[in-house]
Amino acid sequence: MPDNKAVKVLPRKLWEHPDPEQTAMGRFRLQLENEKKVKLPTFDALNNWSVNNRVEFWDFAWRYLNVIHEGTYTTPVDGTASIETNPPWFEGVKVNFAENILFSAGYPNRSPSRLTTHGKEDDKIAATEVREGAVDVHHFTWAELRRRTGHLSQALRAAGVVKGDRIAAVSGNNFQTLVVFLATTALGAIFSSSATDMGVNGVLDRLRQIKPKWVFMDDCAVYNGKTTDLRPRMQSLIDGMADVEEWLGLISLSQSQTPASISHLPKTQSLAQFLSQATTHELTFTRVDFNDPCLIVYSSGTTGPPKCIVHRTGGILLSLRKEMGLHRGFGPQHVQLQYTTTGWIMYLVSTAGLLFGARIVLYDGSVFFPDKLAFIRLLQDQGVTHFGTSPRYMHELQRDGIRPREVADLSRLELVTSTGMVLSDSLFEWFYDQGFPPRVHLANISGGTDIAGTFAMENPLSPVYVGGCQGPSLGVPISIFRQGSGDDDRFGTAVKDGEAGELVATGAFPNMPVTFWGPEGDQKYRAAYFARYQHAWTQGDLVCRHPTTKQIIFLGRSDGVLNPSGIRFGSAEIYNVVEDHFGHLVADSLCVGQRRPRDADESVFLFLLMKPGVPFTPELAKQIKDVVRQKRSARHVPKYIFQTPAIPTTVNLKKAEIPVKQIISGASIQNSGAIANPQSLQFYYQFAEMENMTDAQSKL
Repeated sequence: MPDNKAVKVLPRKLWEHPDPEQTAMGRFRLQLENEKKVKLPTFDALNNWSVNNRVEFWDFAWRYLNVIHEGTYTTPVDGTASIETNPPWFEGVKVNFAENILFSAGYPNRSPSRLTTHGKEDDKIAATEVREGAVDVHHFTWAELRRRTGHLSQALRAAGVVKGDRIAAVSGNNFQTLVVFLATTALGAIFSSSATDMGVNGVLDRLRQIKPKWVFMDDCAVYNGKTTDLRPRMQSLIDGMADVEEWLGLISLSQSQTPASISHLPKTQSLAQFLSQATTHELTFTRVDFNDPCLIVYSSGTTGPPKCIVHRTGGILLSLRKEMGLHRGFGPQHVQLQYTTTGWIMYLVSTAGLLFGARIVLYDGSVFFPDKLAFIRLLQDQGVTHFGTSPRYMHELQRDGIRPREVADLSRLELVTSTGMVLSDSLFEWFYDQGFPPRVHLANISGGTDIAGTFAMENPLSPVYVGGCQGPSLGVPISIFRQGSGDDDRFGTAVKDGEAGELVATGAFPNMPVTFWGPEGDQKYRAAYFARYQHAWTQGDLVCRHPTTKQIIFLGRSDGVLNPSGIRFGSAEIYNVVEDHFGHLVADSLCVGQRRPRDADESVFLFLLMKPGVPFTPELAKQIKDVVRQKRSARHVPKYIFQTPAIPTTVNLKKAEIPVKQIISGASIQNSGAIANPQSLQFYYQFAEMENMTDAQSKL
């Protein structure tokens, strides 16, 4: 919980825009004021109007932001419908995701009846593909992007793909993946992607739920100077998909000039073979209802198989137009580089600059190869204006005394966004005092997979202060509710500014997911977000709002999601490995994260309850780490593995992850009666100061 005295102190101001009225949001505000005859002198006033007049706001935003569409609507949404009913938006409107990426109806405020390029001229570079270490750089024009999207979409059509089918990619952040994404959505089909460093079981946990018709997969991956042949994983994926009737086969995406042989792989063909069935390269678009899906992303899988979150086409487009266009000020003069894998929602963000005719830089590989300066110099070489990264990356630079503004010419850089984990106060100050040019806007943002957007982000109308996020995302009604238990506060009680509580959304917004894919998807959806409070979406973040600056300060996750280095995953992914491969040795296990106030990152601990008579050995710990790396990814590997005498459980026999996480992070826990075996918690207190432990202390 925050110190109430601390939040009453005005934090240090680090940045403010020199001319906010001339920003995209400033112009938007002026036109809104003129049309609605209101005065909104601050961002806080603008945001309050947007959530208190949601229907009017989204009607105005739709007309201003000009998504390519056909059809008309009576009202953006039923303003009387409560959020848990997930009301439809803009009924009567049809859109296509790829069409909006590849063309423009004019931005802002031009007639949507005429398609224009608006910075998307055929000979202009749309995307730059950069492989690890910037040793391999390729530029692709808008004409090439449109041609290849048209070619692949026609091949998919010839292969039987229609609106609503799922197409999956297991691939890196490269140009081929972008083309698969756009070709899929051009047909009104649904795209889903996974990173190549995810273990086959993790990929199958996702694909077997959504049952894609085709899977595109890279034939190799390069990371940290090492090339991995992915064909053995292709075979495992093929074996794992064999009984999925909807699945027709795998298309290999060659990552070198000499494609690897795939002749031994059943139901597999090269991209060239797949494309050969297309009789035309014509680029056509299937417009779908605003609320029809175009993207499936995944939860971390904390309590079982990952949930398949289905996002609506119009909601994504409108949210990206608002966030990237108004909050972030994108235009055709900009160059975007968002460092991400394809398995994260930030992959969607990494492509979004294309909506505005900006050039995007697709980077695949480690940011620290061949050294920690190469990636910084890439920002200079590519003239990056909008750079997306993580606190972990900045922490590594800070720790090693690297000052990017002294390493490279960052004169074109305008904005750096940071997400994935909490950005510490010291990194805010390092960014401006030592790291980056002081004129650069540092944007700490939070939202993510659940909403394909943000709850809290930057804006050009407010100053940047040390800590937290500048403020909410326009048009998304959020509040902070007191943390209660059981049914004592089912409708929620908003806390005062400066007090900590649960981040919630109290009214519907366009980029809410449609549903979860699969049987009982709607029920799982409601259980995930609406089980805690009636008429409010619970996000699972512990936050507070500064009473003066109105910053939203994130204090950590309020659930048990693991988050080392900004890579979110669920404990169930680790439990499944232990049970599947070491169940003959291990009776039970507990996986939690540790992040004490002094820690720059979260560390993952795995505690093992051994079967009677089975010893715990360093060799076993190494074997478990190796299998987790193989079956999941290197980022899932626990940092520490210890033996435990007991696994704390709740009275209904659920593993008590949160109390243990709090204990090893330095908190003292009072038993509320929810723990069935409260004495078992005592063992875990020693790990809060594990640097002072002896080997004997951590052994039974």
